[in-house]
Amino acid sequence: MRSLSLPAGGTRRMFAGIVAASLFQLPSALYAGETLDRVLAKKAMVVVVEPGYPPFSFLNGQNQMAGFDVDVAKAVAARLGVTLRVDTPACELVNAGNWGGRWDVCICSMTPDKRKAKVLDFVVPYYQSPVVVVTAAPNKTLQSTRDVSGRRIGVEHGSTYERYLQHDLDLSVPGSAKIAYPFGRVRIVPYGSEDLAYQDLALGAGKRLDAVVSNRSTAKYRMDMAPGKFRIVGQPLYAEPNWIAADKGDQEWQQKIRVIIGDLKADGTLARISLKWLGEDITR
Repeated sequence: MRSLSLPAGGTRRMFAGIVAASLFQLPSALYAGETLDRVLAKKAMVVVVEPGYPPFSFLNGQNQMAGFDVDVAKAVAARLGVTLRVDTPACELVNAGNWGGRWDVCICSMTPDKRKAKVLDFVVPYYQSPVVVVTAAPNKTLQSTRDVSGRRIGVEHGSTYERYLQHDLDLSVPGSAKIAYPFGRVRIVPYGSEDLAYQDLALGAGKRLDAVVSNRSTAKYRMDMAPGKFRIVGQPLYAEPNWIAADKGDQEWQQKIRVIIGDLKADGTLARISLKWLGEDITR
């Protein structure tokens, strides 16, 4: 697993086995109330981001993590007056909670659901973007989301999208619309990263995959990067709320993050970051 040390103003993958998971099964209460003190004492904040989720987080040409989520993390670190360290552990480890002080916050495009809410605290929402079905552009067999029934659908393993395809997603955010499933059972093809799923889809529909389920913003980014390769099928599946998450226990730390995100929204910083990476403001 890679860890990068970055200045505050400058710029997910190890497998989740039984042995690895057992290293983190320490009582979360042990760390309750300590995160903010630790961050300020070390003058560094460790943030979790996805390793291959452009334009939110990805390794750029300078071998540095970049993207919307990374810039939001930089802005939070700058308001705290600390440096930023970016880490990219497997989502299974992050979603399991009990971080043991290894990471301070997840600014990683995480969608709240009832399973994760048992082991993680969802601190504050910072953007929302629809979830869509993406197929290879020449594919004429998928014209609506109903058409994906029985098809091979690529998805990142351990993601909310995987549970959605299993018809087992229950968002825990108050006011969220009821999740609808316009398709029957599909053949789920899990990948270690969304990048890999898109690479297989680029080979052509029916070769390894028929489609990918993805955030619309990431789908649009990949369509722009490879014109004529992909297209979105039908209407969005559901509106996906994305929140900043933290390990259970430290309410003082979480309140500090809420205040900072509120300030970044109020002064237009989040909007500017969104416009930079997405060409639209998805933070409202």
